Amino acid sequence: MSTGVYAPTGVFVCFEGGEGSGKSTQSRLLRDWLEAEGYAVVLTFEPGDTEVGREMRRIVLSPETGELADRTEVLLYAADKAEHVETVVQPALDRGAVVVTDRYVDSTLAYQGAGRSLDVREVEQVARWATHDLRPHLTVVLDLEPERGLGRFAERDRIEAESVEFHERVRAAFLEMAGADPDHYLVLDARLPVEEIAAEIRAEVTPLLERAVRGVQA
Repeated sequence: MSTGVYAPTGVFVCFEGGEGSGKSTQSRLLRDWLEAEGYAVVLTFEPGDTEVGREMRRIVLSPETGELADRTEVLLYAADKAEHVETVVQPALDRGAVVVTDRYVDSTLAYQGAGRSLDVREVEQVARWATHDLRPHLTVVLDLEPERGLGRFAERDRIEAESVEFHERVRAAFLEMAGADPDHYLVLDARLPVEEIAAEIRAEVTPLLERAVRGVQA
């Protein structure tokens, strides 16, 4: 059981996984279903869903940036997360909305920690401080072999262009985090049909919805 902070109001759902695993698709499907059920929903993503975050995203993902020191990359992602939680995520949870995010802290631990071979404990200290240690009520990990996911991109950003070995370390890190906290994680095979995955996610989210409100603008 993780010891972070879980919002007493609203529901915080995060999608994690490697490149091309379908996080954006499943995020949108969950949003659509929740809205049809009458819940206030905020669909968001990291990095880049704030004005500050857009600049951070440009720096960390653009191939034109070239090489960055690994610690610089961690701090840029942490800055994005700090602004995201402060201005988007926490206010929505305070209103009782369901927040659905495509990536969150686990991506930093997996990519910048395990992927870059930094000390994951140190990376986590930075990321948790930046986000006030706010944890999702549920993290859905869409698991997919890196070769299969990366094959879906004609062009790759800085992170997508890393080696298969890098992405294998990322995948292993996601699975390790999920295995350590099964009460707050759902791991699904991203190769399954889209609607089958969506149905399993809805079943897992449904018991959490008592924290959320209906009929309130997000």
